[in-house]
Amino acid sequence: MRILLINKFLYPKGGAEKSTLEIGKLLSFKGHEVMFWGMQHPLNPEYPYKDYFVSRVDFDDPGNIKDQIISASNVLYSLEAKRNIERLIKIKKPDIVHLNNFAHQISPSILDVFKKYNIPMVMSIRDYKLVCASYLMIAKGKICEACKRNKYYQCFSKGCVKDSKLKSLLSTIEMYLHHKILHIYDCIDVFISPSKFLKSKVEEMGFKGRIIYLPNFANTEMFNPEFSWQEDSVVYFGRLSREKGLFTLLKAVKGLEGVSLKIIGEGPIQKELGEKVKKENIRNVYFLGYRKGEDLKNEIRKSKFVVLPSEWYENNPRSIIEGFAFGKSAIGARIGGIPELVKDGETGLTFEAASIEDLRSKIKCLFNNPDKIVKMGKNARLFVERELNPERHYQGLMQVYEQAARRRPKVGG
Repeated sequence: MRILLINKFLYPKGGAEKSTLEIGKLLSFKGHEVMFWGMQHPLNPEYPYKDYFVSRVDFDDPGNIKDQIISASNVLYSLEAKRNIERLIKIKKPDIVHLNNFAHQISPSILDVFKKYNIPMVMSIRDYKLVCASYLMIAKGKICEACKRNKYYQCFSKGCVKDSKLKSLLSTIEMYLHHKILHIYDCIDVFISPSKFLKSKVEEMGFKGRIIYLPNFANTEMFNPEFSWQEDSVVYFGRLSREKGLFTLLKAVKGLEGVSLKIIGEGPIQKELGEKVKKENIRNVYFLGYRKGEDLKNEIRKSKFVVLPSEWYENNPRSIIEGFAFGKSAIGARIGGIPELVKDGETGLTFEAASIEDLRSKIKCLFNNPDKIVKMGKNARLFVERELNPERHYQGLMQVYEQAARRRPKVGG
């Protein structure tokens, strides 16, 4: 089978990207011909069809007024993306297209091409962009469901997108254009939700597409477990952004004797976090920056457990799954899809999202009960081996692809 995998970023930038790349490896291992397509970027590895990728878009450095206008129009409907993907389609003729994150930098204009050539389409839902103009379902730092039942104007009213009325207006227009005027997402045959929570939530918000639950996976052969620890550390690894609850985490560990927190990653609040630690003289927090490969793996292995203090509706976080694969239990916020992985007393402990005291008490609980850390770490590893293994994911993926193909009308039929 020739499979075209699409994601706007094609290097391991975050969870969506890592999942896309891992699916590509799995499909290739199973003998399928896999093609990647997305956005040009200096951090991309070498891809065979990179000349057909869409030009790089950097919203953090939008350029002059002309560049900003072009970028804004491409968010709504990118003719370049449509043109380039059609060139590739004519050459490679994929049997199925598997979409991941493609909003903004690529736009849904590419869906018209796949529809034109009658190619079955599957989309893995990585966030809430299908129902929320800002994709996070957060407004002013709080969970927000105001866009429910297609009330996308709420995004502009609240200024949800980076507290900017102008950016919020663009996202509002984008949602009405794609969902209410063009109905462009209707041509996707099957959607995949990695968490039961996300599936339930987007349906509750009014999304009508066909959604199949299929969680992320980890190849445990690539993770050498370490059920004990070399240091009294807790580790967070992932994007440093406000919705991840990192300020709550800093407050929770402040002054905890014998506990050190290692924060691994980069992101928009990196400087702000560092300034807070310095200003409040929090001596047990260490910023390790971006780590990858064995360097990252060793830091996780050395730790007692991992922590994810998110304050948004997490999907199916890879940081927890990978921590489990290393034999590490987790403390996770009781929000979104996290409790589907972190099961109290079995694979870790959950706490009330944004509660400093609850998080602090759970950290102290595990440090005072090392036997629990080991026991739950072993359970966590076993959970990944049994429930989140590559073979189980592959079989589920093949079933989804078959469903998508059956739903696609036969040419001339």
